[in-house]
Amino acid sequence: MFGPHLILEAYGCPKTNLADLNMVSEVLDQYPAQLDMTKIMPPYVFTYRGTVEDDWGVSGVVLIAESHISIHTFPDKGFVTLDIFSCREFDVEAAIDYFCGIFKPESYDKQLLMRGREFPRSGGRAGRIIEAERERLAANF
Repeated sequence: MFGPHLILEAYGCPKTNLADLNMVSEVLDQYPAQLDMTKIMPPYVFTYRGTVEDDWGVSGVVLIAESHISIHTFPDKGFVTLDIFSCREFDVEAAIDYFCGIFKPESYDKQLLMRGREFPRSGGRAGRIIEAERERLAANF
């Protein structure tokens, strides 16, 4: 596998937390260190306003050597999303605890995907994966 991808959707968060561009920026700035990851750029954070009155929020991303962390808020809906994608394992529960400690959701849903099922860490392994997949497909026909 290439690595885990945490997708978190949090509901019932205080609007003031979700509307605070500086807070989202600080969270993204500090998140990599919380997860023992390597920040490779400062966070990029902005406020978005759509054409519908309640279609607005704060969005941000920080690139890390391991991949990325992103946050998208919807203050008028009390909703925020988090994505953490990494090429190496990380403490998922610690990542959720850190996030929830800041955004204070009433509830959340999480999904954890293992990405890169066939990502080869070596040339020999790549060949074995491809050959096994071909054999599996041939057996089904």
